[in-house]
Amino acid sequence: MALVLVEHPTPAILTLRLNRPERRNALNTALLGELAVALKIAAADETCRAVILTGGDGLFAAGADLDEIIDLTPQSALTDPRLASWAAIRSFPKPLLAAVEGFCLGGGLELALACDLIIVGAGAQLGLPEVKLGLMPGAGGTALLPRMVGKSLAMRLALTGLPIDADQAVAGGLAAEAVDAGGALTRCLELAEAIAANGPVAVSQVKRSILNAFQMPAAEALVQERALYAGLQGGAEKAEGIAAFKGKRRPAF
Repeated sequence: MALVLVEHPTPAILTLRLNRPERRNALNTALLGELAVALKIAAADETCRAVILTGGDGLFAAGADLDEIIDLTPQSALTDPRLASWAAIRSFPKPLLAAVEGFCLGGGLELALACDLIIVGAGAQLGLPEVKLGLMPGAGGTALLPRMVGKSLAMRLALTGLPIDADQAVAGGLAAEAVDAGGALTRCLELAEAIAANGPVAVSQVKRSILNAFQMPAAEALVQERALYAGLQGGAEKAEGIAAFKGKRRPAF
């Protein structure tokens, strides 16, 4: 059985659905590996403009697979094959959206953090409960989350292990929007369609520049932004975009 279901709601948009419902979509090595492979294929597909990650009805992912974690040692945790999958997911160059319903906990939240936009349905619960097991996040929960929501909310989530709801996630900057329960995927599709209508090279450079802002000092990020901006000058997308604007028509990117 495939652990990641690949769906094509439109020619330009790909949906990857986590498919371990019997384990509440717990992220094991095989699932993360399938997800990394699917994203690698999507990255090379010129027709794919955006990807949406989602889970089942009322569930995104309840965390990592404890049956695998229980056997980890200090040494094996540093050579875990899941590390390569996580790196591949985080380095996906195209827009990656997360449609979150229900539980989004531990590794599930870290998977959402690897996405560029998170849309949450009412009733969603987002949290980092690892401390309740004598553990801590190991795939971005303490390294990336503070950059997104600030120190206080990151500490609150990681130190208490208590989740927050959809409205709190939006207020804290973790999620872009909250929608009615069951509506996260629909809203992600709307946003993905808006993204897909734009110049794909420009979109990829925008994503790259914003990620640079999280990884570089401001002065360096400004230099890189200008370099990316300069690289778009003289390109076919710019010419088409301006011609379409002046001609009062939709651009054909």
